[in-house]
Amino acid sequence: MSPSINAPTNVVTAQRPANVLIWDVFCHVVDNLGDIGVCWRLCADLAERGQTVRLWIDEPGALHWMAPGALEGRMDGVQVLYWTDPLAPDLLAHLVPADVWIETFGCHPPPEVQAHRATTIAAGGTLPVWVNLEYMSAEAYVERSHRLPSLVSSGPLRGMGQWFFYPGFTQATGGLLRETDLAARQTSFNAAAWLVAQGLACAARPRASLFCYEPAALPALLQQAGQDHPSDWLVTTGRATDAVNAAQAQGLQMGQTNLHHLPRLTQRDYDHLLWACDLNFVRGEDSLVRALWAGKPLVWHIYPQHDDAHHAKLEAFLDWLQAPDSLRAFHRIWNGITPAHNVWPGWDVVDSWRACVLAARARLLAQPDLTSQLLEFVAEKR
Repeated sequence: MSPSINAPTNVVTAQRPANVLIWDVFCHVVDNLGDIGVCWRLCADLAERGQTVRLWIDEPGALHWMAPGALEGRMDGVQVLYWTDPLAPDLLAHLVPADVWIETFGCHPPPEVQAHRATTIAAGGTLPVWVNLEYMSAEAYVERSHRLPSLVSSGPLRGMGQWFFYPGFTQATGGLLRETDLAARQTSFNAAAWLVAQGLACAARPRASLFCYEPAALPALLQQAGQDHPSDWLVTTGRATDAVNAAQAQGLQMGQTNLHHLPRLTQRDYDHLLWACDLNFVRGEDSLVRALWAGKPLVWHIYPQHDDAHHAKLEAFLDWLQAPDSLRAFHRIWNGITPAHNVWPGWDVVDSWRACVLAARARLLAQPDLTSQLLEFVAEKR
């Protein structure tokens, strides 16, 4: 389905305050919804700070449940444009040229958009500030590469300048996405009431959220956790559910582990899930950042790469986290780096992980967030 590009609350005109910029955010969905998750959070945060945003996306369907109302134009300040190949005829003719282009994860803006902007520039129009928003990492190259300039090497905008912008965990990087009202929302959150509203009136026992790919250690984890202490495991829809179902099909003995399968959650409710749990298994980038803000013990299932480059990325993150040995060992098992035998460390050990996550969260809160840094960077380059 192609979302409307003319939602009344999102119409962009040339008559706007000087400090309100038009941002084109380009998102090509590869897999697992991490791309769209990061892009929507960025667009919504920019809009909350008074900016006007257009999200170009080739697979917008997930926004129906991730951000209800987004496709219908009910998010003030954000307009969703359906990135088809080729683009819909006359689409560009009705759009005011953007002040900023955010190219996410090397997706490259549509060729028609580039050609149209080249024509506009040749007629005396202005250049956009073109930012390549890259993948997040704690590896050393991020600090070296953040804010570096580059030139477009091909196409109608060949020779135009663009800039690399790297999310990261230190002062020398672009920071992480963090809404201005996040702390207030988290402080006022009532976990018990939220759980009841989800039909999850769990008893006073440990809770874990499970958002993962298909870790080989999962069957042993669930079985061994069931021998430790009564606990509730809240399983997200998708690959985590499929992995749990496959484990149960092996004749898994669950013991005292109670499984609860969740429906698809909005981004706000996914935050609530993390805040309501004592341990959060997360995957990819967006959920890792949200788990850090939650301040609860976490385990990251990093996106696997065929050349095992993700191993170094995981170790760099664990170094930055200042993870204790038990948390490092668990991550290596969970990510298939070391064999899975005695997987589950026990809830007492899990609780000991909280201190390093809270300390890391405090370090992050002392740094500027990604949206603030982007706004400052664009103002500097215009």
